[in-house]
Amino acid sequence: MDEQLRIILIIIVSVSIFGLSIFVFVKNYIKSKIDHLVKNEKNKKLK
Repeated sequence: MDEQLRIILIIIVSVSIFGLSIFVFVKNYIKSKIDHLVKNEKNKKLK
């Protein structure tokens, strides 16, 4: 039983770390896209 529990915990931790890293990457990507679009809109309004 100990070996199964250890394997399950390793899988859960690995999936959690992977999910968190994907979440941070997507969040930063979307934030940069939004900032870029806002900058373009401001430039269009100034012209």
